[in-house]
Amino acid sequence: MTSKTAVTSAPILPVLAERWSPRSYDANYELSDQDLLSILEAARWAASGNNIQPWRFSVAKRGTKLFGTIAENLGGFNAAWSPNAAAYVVVSAFNNGNEHVHGTTTQFDAGLSTAQLIIQAQSLGIHAHVMGGIEHVALQTALEYPKNLDVLVVVTLGKLASADNLDPTARDRELAARTRLELDEIVLHGNPSK
Repeated sequence: MTSKTAVTSAPILPVLAERWSPRSYDANYELSDQDLLSILEAARWAASGNNIQPWRFSVAKRGTKLFGTIAENLGGFNAAWSPNAAAYVVVSAFNNGNEHVHGTTTQFDAGLSTAQLIIQAQSLGIHAHVMGGIEHVALQTALEYPKNLDVLVVVTLGKLASADNLDPTARDRELAARTRLELDEIVLHGNPSK
């Protein structure tokens, strides 16, 4: 299996250093209800402005009708590799058309919740991959969401499989080294590494 431990300029939690977004999943792995519950609980307890908790999730295990509905509304590249994942999680957030939502933090809060979902999954040995290449409006319609609930991303959950299971282009991306901008490029003021 592929290991992509982050090379960091200071120590970080191992669960963060080991997290990466694979595309090759074990099509035989079944996500347990207990692990799924832990993953969703971690997301539920994310920080939220004014405790509004604007995020919502639609969860589908592989083999269910809902899983097929979600798969039908993915972008071409994502549709090719993601059906081997054990589950999809559609992440949505209420927009300003909701009487309880004020300001512009709803997507930020949903992102915090999603990050906790991903880290909890990683701590359980389950990998996640966030997909933005989806048919947002079509998926919102297929899931019968109200107009004030926007589909943001779909997250895959599953166990790693060999990168050799992927087509050559996806395989190359799977095996490529992880990279990030340097701290000097993202910290505008107060960078302790200077």
